[in-house]
Amino acid sequence: MDQALSPSSLESARRVLNLEAQALAAMAAGLDDGFDRAVLVLAGATGRVVVSGMGKSGHVGRKIAATMASTGTPAQFVHPGEASHGDLGMIVPGDAVLAISNSGETAELGDLVAHTRRFGIPLVVIVGRGGSTLGRDADIALVLPPAEEGCPNGLAPTTSTTMQMAMGDALAVALLERRGFGPEDFRVFHPGGKLGARLQRVGDVMHGADQVPLAPPDLPMAEGLVTMTARHFGCLGIADATGRLIGVITDGDLRRTLRAGLGDGLLKRPVSEVMTTHPRTIRPDALAAEALRIMNEGPITALFVVDDDRRPVGMLHIHDLLRLGVA
Repeated sequence: MDQALSPSSLESARRVLNLEAQALAAMAAGLDDGFDRAVLVLAGATGRVVVSGMGKSGHVGRKIAATMASTGTPAQFVHPGEASHGDLGMIVPGDAVLAISNSGETAELGDLVAHTRRFGIPLVVIVGRGGSTLGRDADIALVLPPAEEGCPNGLAPTTSTTMQMAMGDALAVALLERRGFGPEDFRVFHPGGKLGARLQRVGDVMHGADQVPLAPPDLPMAEGLVTMTARHFGCLGIADATGRLIGVITDGDLRRTLRAGLGDGLLKRPVSEVMTTHPRTIRPDALAAEALRIMNEGPITALFVVDDDRRPVGMLHIHDLLRLGVA
């Protein structure tokens, strides 16, 4: 049986979250041109951005490196202890180093810092004290504002690591925007999972032109229903003599026609008298995520995929998006 959080636990949670929120607000307010210079240095690396940190800062560093790598900035994490035992060879001219330390006195970073100074490798640091050894040795120091740790003993890194993580995210996003990294680039680096599915193009998952249920405007509804039911999309497209889509009939249109008492002679009427004009469509180069948005706004379950002249080139059903993992 679940036990409700005691008031003291809720109070503790709110205190920690408020402390961290206040620290992030202070950090945002205190940003200066040093951040711009840091972005320029990292963007100018012809190799990789090498991220390093010890302990909790190291865990944060791994996440920052992963975020950068997945958003267009080649990056890798190098453990400072391993760096002192041979992994310094991974850091070469053309790289830039991003080192993280709250105290700025992390001894394990010493050899890595010396390596950057020896070979002229740019060093950007995220640090809690600008006057620390690491802050003084860096080319650019992004200094975090003083903030109370969420830990009541002031020992466990909590607020400080939250600020480190947020600063890394800010750098990654600034670099992303500077590079013009867009949805198509995301697709290259995120081929798997739900994100990769949402970044698929409609043209990659649609049913081909030979599967599109189409009828001319003067076709009797009786024949139109045969075409409509044969394709299993729950709709029928109406195309003019040039092949342009001018309307659509859905199961919903038929139900509304019958409820309105207009069903007399329905099967003999031309499809143009029953269709809805200006149907929602999508282009084959649109993202699957956009198709899902259009369907949700409808709400509709199928979309005609059309070219620049509104000629149908395919069909996309909500079930296709479900199988893909988009919806």
